[in-house]
Amino acid sequence: MVALATPSRNPATGIKKPIRSKMLPTSSPAPILKTAKETPTTGIKHKMEDMNLSLSPSSSGSSDGEGLPSPRKRARVQFKDVEIVSFDEREQRDTGTPEKSAAVVREEVRRAIQRHVSGTDSEAYDRIKEIFSADPRRGEEDGMFSYDVPTHTTLRYHLLGLLSNVASLDRSCNGLVNAVLNSVWLGRDESYVKLYIRFLGNLAAAQGSYLGSALNMLVNYLGEIPKGAGKLPGYAPVHASEIYTRVHMAIRHIVHLIPSGSGALSPILSMQFPFDTDGPKANIAYTQNLIRVIGYVPELQGDILALITEKLVKIDVQIQVDMDDLDDEEEEEVLHAVSPGAVVFGDDDDDDNASVMSDDSIDAESRLKTIKDNVLQLDGMIDALFAYYAPTFASGTLDDKENTLDLLLSHFQSIILPTYRSRHSQFLLFHFSQSSPDLVDRFTTACIELVFSKTQPAITRQSAAAYLASFVARGAHISGEIVRDVFGLLGGHLKDLRDIYEPACRGPDLRRYGPFYSTAQALLYIFCFRWRDLTTAAAEGDSIEQVDELELEDITFPPMVKEILHQTIYSKLNPLKVCSPAIVSEFARMSQHLNLMYVFSILETNKRIRMTSFRNLSALADPRFSQVERETRAGDDLGYQLDAYFPFDPYQLPRSRHWVEADYIHWRGIPGDDHEDSDSEVDDDVESDDGLSDDTGTDEE
Repeated sequence: MVALATPSRNPATGIKKPIRSKMLPTSSPAPILKTAKETPTTGIKHKMEDMNLSLSPSSSGSSDGEGLPSPRKRARVQFKDVEIVSFDEREQRDTGTPEKSAAVVREEVRRAIQRHVSGTDSEAYDRIKEIFSADPRRGEEDGMFSYDVPTHTTLRYHLLGLLSNVASLDRSCNGLVNAVLNSVWLGRDESYVKLYIRFLGNLAAAQGSYLGSALNMLVNYLGEIPKGAGKLPGYAPVHASEIYTRVHMAIRHIVHLIPSGSGALSPILSMQFPFDTDGPKANIAYTQNLIRVIGYVPELQGDILALITEKLVKIDVQIQVDMDDLDDEEEEEVLHAVSPGAVVFGDDDDDDNASVMSDDSIDAESRLKTIKDNVLQLDGMIDALFAYYAPTFASGTLDDKENTLDLLLSHFQSIILPTYRSRHSQFLLFHFSQSSPDLVDRFTTACIELVFSKTQPAITRQSAAAYLASFVARGAHISGEIVRDVFGLLGGHLKDLRDIYEPACRGPDLRRYGPFYSTAQALLYIFCFRWRDLTTAAAEGDSIEQVDELELEDITFPPMVKEILHQTIYSKLNPLKVCSPAIVSEFARMSQHLNLMYVFSILETNKRIRMTSFRNLSALADPRFSQVERETRAGDDLGYQLDAYFPFDPYQLPRSRHWVEADYIHWRGIPGDDHEDSDSEVDDDVESDDGLSDDTGTDEE
């Protein structure tokens, strides 16, 4: 009989020595960890019981007093008709040598740490580091052992030894602690994961200097999971959702055990946020997991949601900048590539033809791929935020809704409003503010206060006017009464501004009279979209449909509407010269068709007005004071005019679009107007060109 080669084992460490023979397929019999209920609890003891981290004999089936099953009594289980044999059984079967008991290993660990700290001998200490530094995924290469791998029981017993001596792991043991923190643990069995989490909590509590390191390690797993983390030799596969659950259980245990845990966690969550270049999968997963953290660390809700909103706005703006550099065909390609069925998490295969592509082609493809990834990334992240806020506004109390809207408003004023070219992030406000009349009133009031405030910078007041006008004009759930109230308030504000500016006015000047022009443009924009609500019939209670059925000569406007528009347009400040040409031309056409007023004569006169003497380039550096270069004609000039930026133009992100599809009003032409059945000029010209432009006919109704 020929004797088979068997692996020998170092009796001091329990580490197998390499052999060059096929490894028997083995697996741990432990079941996959159950998902813990993620609700805050009170009291450390209660928290431990809630997460079931105790490894008592009654819970683990152990009879050795260490919370571990005896290696000689481990049962074999059936998994999909394949017998899974533990590391312990295989070790005993192959070598005939029993593992050291947990008590012996614990004493060895204690002595190793003591000798290392005292400086007398670090050999045993270094062997313990090697045990935790070994990666079982590298233990097999084509079925062959390539280097020493500790047995399952050896690893558990040494971790138990460290848990018993955690108070001795001071700064001099930094190397050993880092080896444990960087060890492979997420793909192991349930009992080991619980033991590991207990170790992390005790370590952070006993040695506060390691709190940040432990949380950093855990937060690093909230993004894209490293390849192979849930597939370890000898263990049942652990899926990504279960890995995330284990990480959250560990974070929750630490922050609930240590009073300063949440304070230490907040900056780490911010620092570990994936880069834009990390791709959609990492950013979306991290966003979803950050929201999950709020469930058990509610005191970080404001910080986490503000962090996500900042990232959203940054990506959103970058997309708009990149889209401006694309031609029409490339832009259309991006829009079609990010359809609702687009695969977010798939890995792109290498292009076999890349070697024969020109450098320009490769650069163009790379640029388009970056834009597509950013769109998918933004779409998934904002969809997660919609899903987080939705339950509160759907079924929460009025106080809950108002408190949540206040949180959204704080992010709006501090993050979204000051950022130019944000295209989609603000739709969180647009959607949830329309969930009830009270919330509509709160958002419109917040914008009006900013528009009217004399302490706010001109740019902030201008942006607030754009948000107010776009919200009132586009909001499908904005009542006609709100439209008329806002129109009247803006008209009164324009009168106050005229009283201040007109005495010294020498002509149109955006630099000097910016608040007047931004408010006037908001007024014109609201009229273009909601003129039906401003008619006499609507004010007397007729519906929009009834107004559309009226003959043209029967459509009239109340004296208040006529007076506001007449005094604004015929002011010495001449808003039709400064407001966006697209909005001005649309208003001129509609007001003439509705027999409200005729302003084309003013537009002709404005062609002969030069604003050169009133310009101040340094004051107009902000892009919202956009420089509009028009076609060179007789009497025309290069003038400074307001940008046609209205932030609630139709939403384009495919995955999250369903949240807002019923929220905004599509452009509706005037009955009997020649432009009614054609593609809307307002959609083509009035709507902002910032961002993903509408598909042809998107707003046609």
